[in-house]
Amino acid sequence: MELFQYPYMQRALIAALVIGLAAPALGIYLVQRRLALIGDGVGHVALTGVGAGLLLNSSPVLVAVVAATLGAVAIELVRARGRTSGDLALALLFYGGIAGGVMLVGLSDATSASLNAYLFGSLTTISPQDLTTIVVLGAAILVTMLALRPALFAVCHDEEYARVAGLPVRALNLLLAVGTAVTVTIAMRAVGVLLISALMVVPVATAQQVTRGFRATMTAAMALGLFAAGSGVWVAANADTAPGASVVLLAIASFLVVAVAAAGWRELRRRRTRAGAPTPEPHEHEVVLS
Repeated sequence: MELFQYPYMQRALIAALVIGLAAPALGIYLVQRRLALIGDGVGHVALTGVGAGLLLNSSPVLVAVVAATLGAVAIELVRARGRTSGDLALALLFYGGIAGGVMLVGLSDATSASLNAYLFGSLTTISPQDLTTIVVLGAAILVTMLALRPALFAVCHDEEYARVAGLPVRALNLLLAVGTAVTVTIAMRAVGVLLISALMVVPVATAQQVTRGFRATMTAAMALGLFAAGSGVWVAANADTAPGASVVLLAIASFLVVAVAAAGWRELRRRRTRAGAPTPEPHEHEVVLS
């Protein structure tokens, strides 16, 4: 715990905790819409923004925000028009984003170390300005996802019902797209564009093993994200490992533990039910064999 006396480790921990809360709060809607991998696609587009920022000697994060937002809005518009399936639109986003990012980074004077900081995260290099951006945008995402939970759930569960109910379906879908882009961008320095999708999805998948109901699942997913983020930073600080990878591996480990425990509990209940089930009495025309 001595390492957390240093300001850079305190900033790393705060940033990880904020993202650990915000990412599952948004990710549960993406899982509900079967767009669990959209974070990866938006992350690849954000990488193109990072490359453009490095090439133009401007802020990579700000350019990445613009690029990721445009990419997320584009995929939502394509999906909504129905001309291209969601999976195909995600594939186009994957390939185009990574190709553009690699090309632009190659044209710039950036080193591999600076690129890795965005690909896999670099919590210990977060500046006070970066922390302020992460906290403000992360809080905005968290408040929005919680405040609009009924409307967003209705849209993700059944768009036709939401449209008949008078909800602004197109605006809410675009809000989710922009929220995804913002979450991916603020998480670049924490867990990296290649790993942020896991923090959006894995805590939600873990919570679904043991909870019933959307609200309970969302609460449990946020708690699991908070646990994975805080524990991951602590493990990284003591074992000298990559913080982003440590956070994601702990989230996956939590999923495996909960999945095995839930399966064991269901099997135990099944056996108890069978053992305690009363033997049906035979009807008058049935013969009992002794």
